[in-house]
Amino acid sequence: MSMLLAIRFESGFLNVEVMGKFSLKEAKRTFVEILEAVARHKSKRVFIDGRKLVGKPETMERFYYGEFAAHTVKDFAQQGVSSSTQFAYILKEPVLDPGRFGETVAVNRGMLVKMFDRPEDALRWLGISPANKSDAGDGQ
Repeated sequence: MSMLLAIRFESGFLNVEVMGKFSLKEAKRTFVEILEAVARHKSKRVFIDGRKLVGKPETMERFYYGEFAAHTVKDFAQQGVSSSTQFAYILKEPVLDPGRFGETVAVNRGMLVKMFDRPEDALRWLGISPANKSDAGDGQ
């Protein structure tokens, strides 16, 4: 099963739902799709809900994804994606790494990204009112 995206532009932010089985190749492909939508909508905040993702990424996959994401954000600068664009990922273990290794890799390369296990925390970090995100606290 590949990874699938549902992307919607809501009040001032891009709302992305990711589902399927994690693979590094698919994660890279879908991240490029997300950046294309960020550029198209000129969004500065991205809420990525990956709670429907399954799999257990290896440590090196986390490293390669974090590195790829940070470099690809920079590559998309010509399309209007800013280095100040915030990316909030909501994930569940084991896709979510309790040590946040991939997050650290991306942040160390200049990406503004943070991983969460609770959507309300992600929304708060993005500066989005839960009223603007109808399913933010559904706990799925």
